[in-house]
Amino acid sequence: MSAPTGKLDLAKDALLPGPGCNKLCSMKEIVFEVTQEPDGGFVAECLTESIFTQADDWEELRKNVKEAVAAFYFDRPERPSSIRLHLVRDEILASA
Repeated sequence: MSAPTGKLDLAKDALLPGPGCNKLCSMKEIVFEVTQEPDGGFVAECLTESIFTQADDWEELRKNVKEAVAAFYFDRPERPSSIRLHLVRDEILASA
């Protein structure tokens, strides 16, 4: 299985500037570390803010991350312009 790509463009996908906000109010990028659970689902944890979410598949995770970020920043003038989903895969191989 190939790894999904994970950059979301919030300018067109999720967040619009709040009242009184202009282009200068936008942060550059927010990064989530994504791990796949043993049951096949995904968990995403933001590296810089207290934002967490999970989903059964990659497309649902993308949607959930955008919703979680929008909810976290709903009353803040400074919002990220994009979200990076960094998929982390931990695999142990036998040496023999």
